[in-house]
This record gives sequence, structure tokens and C-alpha cells, in this order.
Amino acid sequence: MVAAEETTLQALLEGTKQYQVPLYQRTYSWSTAQLARLWDDIAKLAEDRVDTPGATHFVGSLVLAPSPSIGPTGVQRFLVVDGQQRMTTLSLLLCAVRDHRATTEDSEHRDRINELYLQNKWKPENQKLKFVPTQADRPAYEACLYSTPQAGGTDPVGAAYRYFRTQLEQADDPDDPFDIERIEDAVISGLALVAVTAQHGDNVHRIFESLNNTGLRLTQGDLLRNYLFMRMPTRAENVYHTLWLPLQDMFTAEQLEQLFWIDLVHDDPKTKQTDVYARHQVRLDRLADEAQIEDEVRRLGVLGSLYKTILDPTRESDADVRHRLVRLAEWGSTTVHPLTLHLLHLRERKEATSEQVAAALLIVESFLVRRLITGWATGNLNRILLSAPQEMDRRLPVDQAVHRFLSIGRKHFATNRQLAEAIGSRPFYLSGRAGQRFLVLAWLEESYASKEPVGLKNLTIEHVLPQKLTAAGEKELALDLADGEDVGLVHESLVHTLGNLTLTGYNQSLSNSPFGIKREKLAASGLAMNKEIAAQDRWGRTEILDRGRRLAERIATIWPGPLDVADDDAGIRWDLVNRALRELPAGSWTSYGDLAALIGSHPVPVGMRLATKPIPNAHRVLQVDGRVSPGFKWLDPTRTDDPRDLLVAEGVVFDEQGRAEQEQRAGLEKLATLCGLTEPGAVGELRDLPPGPEADRRDKFLTQLGDVQEPNTVHGVIAILNGWTAIGGIVEYGSSAETSAFALTECPLRPGESIWPMVIYPSGRVEVVFQYLATRPPFDDVELREELRMRLNQMDGVEIPPGKLELRPGFDLDVLATESNRETLAATLVWFFDQVHGRQEITE
Repeated sequence: MVAAEETTLQALLEGTKQYQVPLYQRTYSWSTAQLARLWDDIAKLAEDRVDTPGATHFVGSLVLAPSPSIGPTGVQRFLVVDGQQRMTTLSLLLCAVRDHRATTEDSEHRDRINELYLQNKWKPENQKLKFVPTQADRPAYEACLYSTPQAGGTDPVGAAYRYFRTQLEQADDPDDPFDIERIEDAVISGLALVAVTAQHGDNVHRIFESLNNTGLRLTQGDLLRNYLFMRMPTRAENVYHTLWLPLQDMFTAEQLEQLFWIDLVHDDPKTKQTDVYARHQVRLDRLADEAQIEDEVRRLGVLGSLYKTILDPTRESDADVRHRLVRLAEWGSTTVHPLTLHLLHLRERKEATSEQVAAALLIVESFLVRRLITGWATGNLNRILLSAPQEMDRRLPVDQAVHRFLSIGRKHFATNRQLAEAIGSRPFYLSGRAGQRFLVLAWLEESYASKEPVGLKNLTIEHVLPQKLTAAGEKELALDLADGEDVGLVHESLVHTLGNLTLTGYNQSLSNSPFGIKREKLAASGLAMNKEIAAQDRWGRTEILDRGRRLAERIATIWPGPLDVADDDAGIRWDLVNRALRELPAGSWTSYGDLAALIGSHPVPVGMRLATKPIPNAHRVLQVDGRVSPGFKWLDPTRTDDPRDLLVAEGVVFDEQGRAEQEQRAGLEKLATLCGLTEPGAVGELRDLPPGPEADRRDKFLTQLGDVQEPNTVHGVIAILNGWTAIGGIVEYGSSAETSAFALTECPLRPGESIWPMVIYPSGRVEVVFQYLATRPPFDDVELREELRMRLNQMDGVEIPPGKLELRPGFDLDVLATESNRETLAATLVWFFDQVHGRQEITE
């Protein structure tokens, strides 16, 4: 018997209560994307509650059970059977709110929030925490709870705390004394949860198991379909077969839901995807009869056909529009879909021509490319493009309207001057997604319009001046050095700029070769840009900057810039410095040179900035050798403590000469990731690994995969492996001549051992390792292996016979070229992961 009631975080946490995550739950794993969605919802809710104080936002459910260890101590103790990720996140958010308000407002907020929502102050130590995460997360969580120097480390718990501290800092308007108070109120009183509480004697493990094995939930598209046809008692069957079914058959469930959301944001850009069903229901309730509802389904069908063309540009009949749709699809950003659908719909209604639509899509492409080059890859991009259909000037032709809209306001549509400055100084190789960087170079090569175009699919990005400073590279750079310049800093400032990058199929063989050897390979290349590089006698700073200027001129010709906008919003990206240092974990440090390379500046102005402006974690910036700068001073004149002592308390290790451990240094690439400059791997690229043998094996696996498999198969393999890591799995790579990929996870019932369902061979085989699974719990249970076999056999082209449950059967890799098969395999892997991590005894 269970009881369910809607509640708030305040009601859950006030009083002497304790919520403990059972051992069988997995560790905390929310990503930045999940944190960002929650933060956006909270920020909007805080705004909404100004005009509507009772507004709430539903964030999900909690399944609770009385703790088996409950005793007569006055503390109500519960096990968190389901919802521990949400509870961990909200508790960390409260820690961040507490620390921000205590720092910026009044120290009394620390005791207030601790006593109300985080701690049972007067209870014994084992009952003091109101929320107790699973054991693996407990040290990191307690560091945040007790505000120790280790708070905000590199683990997911620390990353979540740092994320919320950063968002609170950015949201805190000095002219609005109540903005953070409104956010706290929204979190405490405005977030609605449904608490499902079991009774004494209920089998808590069974409840947890059923929650994770109940099959597919109804999507918002399913709910909308059901409501539509409930409203059509006499015409439902005809409308379903003639209008709805053709629409539904064009898309996956996720794509259909995306279409319904895009339809809503056309009228209200603030619509959240979680509100799709509710908002469409409001629309439908305004319709008077079945005929109007049928017209609504017909309208959705028209939009669906256009949206299908965006997803599959081969359907487009106009060559110029098709070319632009293909390019935007290759770019891989779905944020362009609402605006693109709007443009196609205008053409469908005869309010725009194909020529105008193609020109408008070119402007969108230019906007994306120029932002990437100048370091504004994703900031505010979603908000800008979602609002375009509403804010464009409808009196203008659509291409002019799009151009005008993107040119006004602070949308960071880079001018030609800003473009040239960024190309000469910014680390382009660390901007955005790897696939998008590749596309910019590929499209630049296509602009040469060679009579014998070269296939670019299997090429990779090559640093002409090697990423590792070699003796030959140092000699080249030394020829241009001014007095007092450090060759290492000059190398770091140039190596990742666009002028030093090209495409080649010889990446591994070229590697760190001197320019003389590289020049021979580049001269033999079919790429026009490589022949230009090979025409140079040497490759130093002068040549890199000269090539950058030529590329800037070419880019300005290919991709139009903004309309008549004052060229005045250039400048040093101090916002990136602030963000990188706010996100820099406790126990790590960076250098003035690393920060300078991040923003295309010099260490001296970086040092001056840190010495004169209140920037978070400035004490974590050291000289390149790891020493504290002799000129370091706290901005607070009352502080006399040694920054090195604080760094040691945070976990930084110093040697006898006062030099910080170099392995703890966050270099340029790490800073770029921390400040959001480099995007995490998307479909089309595997997630990054630290430099080393494992990263080398990953690259070898990708090369072998791309050499022998079709693009759709490569896409499918990468999507599956990225999906596996997204749920908490690990991908490791073999060391044989053919580099295989193992989908691993820890085996909780056998600590120190791993368990894996399959191995992927790039030559074309997926091996299902029943033979190994038979020796590892819980899959030593033959019934579980049989269920795994049956789930895999749901994919088209897979038929593993029952007699193979003790062997290592497999199926062809090209099965993953089909989206429906990928969805089936992804769902199977989620099921597999949950079986491994959800079948432990609670008493462990």
C-alpha cells in the first residue's frame, strides 16, 4: 500500500527528517545539460512568481519508504527508492544558494538554510544530514554541505555545485536586491514534487525494480494523439487513417514530439518541451467542433511534411534550398529547426520564394560559422533563433528580415574586423564541436571550386605547426621572436588558430614532422588549401598570421556579415576568464599564459585584470612553473593568508621549491571545456578522453571504423557508444591490430570486476558475449541472458538462436545504420545497465 501526495521541497525538508539513498542506487550522474534544464525552469519560475506568487513547476516524483533502521530518536528517516538524482541536485542547489547569499548578502543565511533545509543541527552525527547520498558520493557532498576547501571538485557532485554557483553569480543583478531571494523562494516553495511513500513491510527493492522495468512510458505525442481523438467521437477513424497515421509514420516518437514543440515555440519562444501536451491541450480546448479539430490535424500534417524535409533534405526540389538544408543538417544544431520550418512554411503559403529562403538560410549558416570562429558557439543561440519568427520584420522579404534580425542587438554576429582579429588570435581548434570545426575547413576548401574536387569525408584536422613544440618547430618560431618573448608562449598562442589548421588524410604519418617533410605531403595533396601552404619556404608566426588574414578575407566573401552594425562590440573575452575560473575545480590550478591563450590575449593584461577585478578563484592562477606570483595580493586588504596554504587545503600538491604539481594544472584545452567554449561530443564524434594511450586507441578505432563502414553505420556506432556513456557506462578500446570497443560497467556484486554486454569490431561485427556473462551476476541467471537475446532479436536483421546463450554470437554492424534498430539497442543497453545496478540486496 502506498500513499501519494503533491509536496514541495520546503515541506519535505523542514523538521527533523533524514532521506538516505540505498546502496543499490547508482552514483550521482546528472550532466550539465540536465542541470541547465533545471536551472532554466527555476529562473523562469522565479520570474513567473513575481506576478503569480502561487505559480509552481513540476519536477518529478520521489518514491520513499520508511528506513529499516528507524528508531525512537525523533528523526523521521526514509529510504529514497527513486528520485535520488533529483534530491541530490536540489540539495546541492540549496548549498550553492546558501554560500552565495552568505558571501554576497549576510552570513546569517548560512545558519538559516543549514538549519531549515540541510542539517538536523541538534541530532547525533549519523542523523545530522537531512539528505544522505550513496556512499561513493558522500565525501564530495559533505565537502559542499560543510563548505570545506574541497567543495566543488572534479566529480559530478562537485561539478553540479560549481555549475549552480556560476549561475547564481551570473543571475545576481547588483541593482536588484531581491533576485536571489526570488530564486530561493522558487526552489523551496515553487518546485512541486509528488512524494510516493510506501508503508512498513512493503518490499522496497521490488518497488525500485518495477519502476525501472515497466517498459516504455507514454510520450507527450502519445498523450496529444489520445486527446485529439477523444475529442472526435464520430470522425476519429477517418481522420486517424487519412491524416494522423501518415504524419506519425514519418517520424520517430522523439521527432514527432519535437515537431509539436516547434509548432508551439513559433508563437511563444519560451515554451518548454515538457509543456507540449499541456499547451496543445489548451489550443484544442478552444476549438468548437470536430471539423476544426480535423483542420488542426491537417495543419500539423503540412508542418510535418516540411519538417521531414529539414530532417531529410533530399526531399527538397529546389537545388539551392536543398544545398543550404544539407549544410545546416551537417552542422548538427537542432536550434535552427524552428526558424528553418518557419521559412519553409512561408514559402508553402506563397509568402516567400525559394530564392529568398535559400538566401535566408545562407545568412543563418554565416551567423553560426562566424560565431564559432569568434568564440560565441552556443551562448544564447537557442534563445536568439527561437525568437526569430516572432521578432523578424514581416514587412521585409524573408531573407532581408532574417539578415536584419540577426544583425541588431547583442547577438554576436561577428563583423569582418572581429572575424579577422579572432582568426589571428583565438584557439579555433578548441571552439564548439569537433565536427563543426571540420566543416568550416571543409567548406573553405569547397570554396576554391576545384575542377577535380577531393572527397573530404575521411580527412582529419591537421596542425601544420605541431601541437607539441618540437625542436624543429622551436627553430621556426625563433626566427620571429622579439626580445624577451618566450617561444613556448608564442607556440601556445598560434598552434590552435585557424591559420595553422588544414585538412589531411596523413594526420598520423605527419604528426610532429618538421615542416619540410609535411610540405612534401601537402604539395602532393589534392586540396587547394594544402598547396597554398606547401608553397611556403618555412612555417613560423609570419606565415601562420598571413594565412589567417587570407582565410579571413575568404570567409568574409563566402559568409556575409551583419548589416550596417557599428563595429564596437569586439574586445577581450573577460567573460570566458570569469567562467573558466569559476568552474575550475578545487585541487587544480592554471597559469596566466593558459588564460591568455584562451582569450587570444597576453599574460600581462591577464595578470593586471586578476590584480584589479574581483574574479572567482583568482588564487588558483599561478606562474607557468607552478609558483605563486611574487606580486600576488588579495583584493581584500584585510586578508593576510598565504594563497599557497589555501591551495594546499584545496588539494594542490607543492614540491620543496614551492612549485605546484603539473599534473593538477588545467591547461588551455581544459579551460576551454570548463568555460563552455568546447562543446561535449555530439552524434558524429566520440566523447573526449584525456591525452594518452586510451585516447590514441579511441582515435584508431574511429579511423578503422570510418575506413570500412558507410557513414550511417559510423553514425549509429557513435550514437550507441555515446548513449552508453551518457547513462554511466564506460567505453574501453582493445590493443590488438583491429581496435575493438567494449561497453563496460562496474559489476557491483563483484567489486573490482567489470561486466559488458557486447564488443564492437570496426570491420563489421557486434559480438554478444553470453559466454562471459554466464560467469558474472546477475547475468549468470540464464533467464536474464534469454531476455537479453530476445531484446536484441527485436532489431531488424538480428536473429540470435536460443542455443547460443553459452557462446559468443553476434550480428552485422550495419544493423546500426537504421534509426529504429539504434533505438532498440539503446533501450536494451539501458535495460542491461539497470539489471546490473538494480539487482543488489538492500542490506549490502
